[in-house]
Amino acid sequence: MIIYKESKKQFIADVFNDCIEEKINNQMIEKMHRHTGKAEYRSWANSMQYMYKVMDTDSIPDDVDVAIEYRIPNSNKRVDFIVAGEGENGEENAVVIELKQWQSAQRVTDKNGLVRTILGGSLRETTHPSYQAWSYVSMIQDYNEDVRKYHIDLEPCTYLHNYIRTENDPLLDRIYYYYTRRAPVFMRGDALKLREYITKYIKKANNKTLYEIEFGRIKPSKSLQDTMVNLLAGKEEFKLIDEQKVIFEQVLSLAKLNDNKKRTVIIHGGPGTGKSVLAINLLAKTMGELASNSMYVTKNMAPRSVYSEKLQDGNYRKTTIDNLFKGSGSFIDTPSNFFDSLFIDEAHRLNGKSGLYSNKGENQVKELINAAKLSVFFVDDHQQVTLKDIGSTEEIMKWANFYHTSIYEYTLASQFRCNGSDGYLNWIDDVLEVQPTANDVFDLDYDVRVYDDPNEVYQEVLKHNDNNKARMVAGYCWNWIKDGKGDSSVHDIEIPEFDFGMSWNLGSTSTWAIDKDSVSEIGCIHTCQGLEFDYVGVIIGDDMRYEDGHIVTDFTKRATTDQSLRGIKKLYKEHPEEALKKADRIIKNTYRTLLTRGQKGCFIFCTDKALSQYLKMRLDNK
Repeated sequence: MIIYKESKKQFIADVFNDCIEEKINNQMIEKMHRHTGKAEYRSWANSMQYMYKVMDTDSIPDDVDVAIEYRIPNSNKRVDFIVAGEGENGEENAVVIELKQWQSAQRVTDKNGLVRTILGGSLRETTHPSYQAWSYVSMIQDYNEDVRKYHIDLEPCTYLHNYIRTENDPLLDRIYYYYTRRAPVFMRGDALKLREYITKYIKKANNKTLYEIEFGRIKPSKSLQDTMVNLLAGKEEFKLIDEQKVIFEQVLSLAKLNDNKKRTVIIHGGPGTGKSVLAINLLAKTMGELASNSMYVTKNMAPRSVYSEKLQDGNYRKTTIDNLFKGSGSFIDTPSNFFDSLFIDEAHRLNGKSGLYSNKGENQVKELINAAKLSVFFVDDHQQVTLKDIGSTEEIMKWANFYHTSIYEYTLASQFRCNGSDGYLNWIDDVLEVQPTANDVFDLDYDVRVYDDPNEVYQEVLKHNDNNKARMVAGYCWNWIKDGKGDSSVHDIEIPEFDFGMSWNLGSTSTWAIDKDSVSEIGCIHTCQGLEFDYVGVIIGDDMRYEDGHIVTDFTKRATTDQSLRGIKKLYKEHPEEALKKADRIIKNTYRTLLTRGQKGCFIFCTDKALSQYLKMRLDNK
């Protein structure tokens, strides 16, 4: 999506007539359903005056395309300014310009690609402007199939028009040469140099170029499970973006400390913010560069099984895999500080006791912090989906303080799932009343549909099952038929009024997410949490309905074979209000997780017709 798109001639006129910022703002409201803050509005007014000086020349043809605020596919990141056209030999080119209001910066010598500058009124570490511009272009190239198909050359650069160059300028230090060579830095007084950079690649207009950038086919994007082998081999599969890169470098700097002090890191992040990508990148880096005794830990068996399968395909030995990926109950007897680093993914799923019968150990959070010098917890407090889940931020803080560790907290905010639509995630939280907002208008730049027939949902999933990356999932409202756990022709889930029947994912496999024929089965929360697909079909069962203007949950409609709410009936007899509150949170968290597994789309069926109508109404009023 491009917010503002005009010819260079029209852009010049809009800036000259002092209406450019108003035009961008109006398009932002129309296309993204959001109002712009004063700071961003002022930045447009300021930056576009400088770009006017750069673009106001006969050497840049009047009819070349100018784009402002282009949203990168599968993310919520936006490119500031693009000039698109043709090169000297008819090749399709685009110059991608990251604009900055900075006035000063400082080097950061111990963290790759980071600088310090004033952001939000205080001095903070952030990515070097050249790293940002280069990583944004890399994302476009990675996601947009037409950019690769038509060999569109994207040339990144950054323009700090308020920044006065100094002798031995920190932004131009040789430690950043890898990035500044790929994305040159232009500063105050460099308008002519930036103009020459643009004219080097843009000789004449070609309206196809910007069209293909904006509307190019978005290929099924990389999934973590598919790139595991290369990541652990030290190959860069995912360009870490903005706060991902900052947090990665900050945690890595803690891992490099060799002072035998204990440290606890808590990284908050909602669905699709890259928690698992960051965890695996940190594992690979600490193992490779630092030769650290590191390990990836998660309570969820499904992602561990999938990663293990992929690594075995990459000729990793089983003993090596077992030493890299562990369940959270494996640290009961681990000596203090035995590990240099533990990266605990899906930490919200940690339990108190361990073992099949929950009769071992004391507390998994405590045991993990005890076992490592550096414990890194990746947490989303709204993804606790069973009564046994205790891995909250509060619980981690409690045991970090118990061991007198230094505590560091970071937040991953950028969205890289659900087509990068923050609006969709906010819509889900508001609709399910997980985190209601005062806003009732959301930018849903995401393929979400509600169907009246579960067969239609399944047909859409089949239609979108390119590369085996679409799946059906459902709330745990249907029992597993014991004798049919290895037979997909035995239908655990049946909705008779629609002549619909499917099997739960087979009990004979732990890799349902990547198995060849799994599209014919339905996954549950336990087989898909921590994983992602291109498209997901979600069946919302009788445990959630809509009545009297609110979302209502009903734990009595859960399957008797479901262990997520084990003990809730006893608690209900003793403390009914507490039981209802806990069950409500778990059921809503479950559906929130299921509804956010798809990178590109989500198709929904509700057994409760009133809930279906409510979701449709909320989509119509988005």
